[in-house]
Amino acid sequence: MALAARLLPQLWHSRSLPCGAVRLRTPAAAEMRLPSARLCYLCRCRLGLGAALFPRSACGLGSSAYPAQAFASFPACPQTRIKAFLIWAYFDKEFSIAEFSEGAKQAFAHVSKLLSQCKFDLLEELVAKEVLHVLKEKVTSLPDNHKNALAANIDEIVFTSTGDISIYYDEKGRKFVNILMCFWYLTSANIPSETLRGASIFQVKLGNQNVETKQLLSASYEFQREFTQGVKPDWTIARIEHSKLLE
Repeated sequence: MALAARLLPQLWHSRSLPCGAVRLRTPAAAEMRLPSARLCYLCRCRLGLGAALFPRSACGLGSSAYPAQAFASFPACPQTRIKAFLIWAYFDKEFSIAEFSEGAKQAFAHVSKLLSQCKFDLLEELVAKEVLHVLKEKVTSLPDNHKNALAANIDEIVFTSTGDISIYYDEKGRKFVNILMCFWYLTSANIPSETLRGASIFQVKLGNQNVETKQLLSASYEFQREFTQGVKPDWTIARIEHSKLLE
């Protein structure tokens, strides 16, 4: 994908899952100790889940240790798969929702880091102008610990999901595609739990290192591309949401 290629020269390879989902790589030695907390109803709806993310038998009633791979990605809904096929069939024969998801994950890690560092000048060609203007006002007023929490380390993006795909034409006949990507990531930023009501708390142990407490946060990035003939094949970010941080 053009956006990912412009941000990072090499794509990270991951194991593809059906329906365009991507299983994200985590350190082999990683181990997580999970509480019985589950994702909120809104997050489950975004993932297209009717039930809780973890089955009751895996929610801490017996064993308290879970491998990092327990955070599997979830397939897109049938309507999303159909729209992804339409993009391939009518707009771009090289389009792949699996490759796009992997590129979007890398773009999210890169952009969120720049955002947390308030490097807005480096985001001008990546984020829509009107979106960047609003972000400048919001991010600059955040306390340092909240700014740090915006940054998603690529190794700590535990899963990703395609939220929605929109295909439309404007009044001038220009063709556009918007793809909403939802990300969940761990952060060790020092944020009081009462500030992020509804956020899950995890204890992570890597190898022989000490146990580290981390919070699971979510973010939604909407990517947009114009497919009108003669226009550069670049994806830009048309919307950025970090739940509980940029509200």
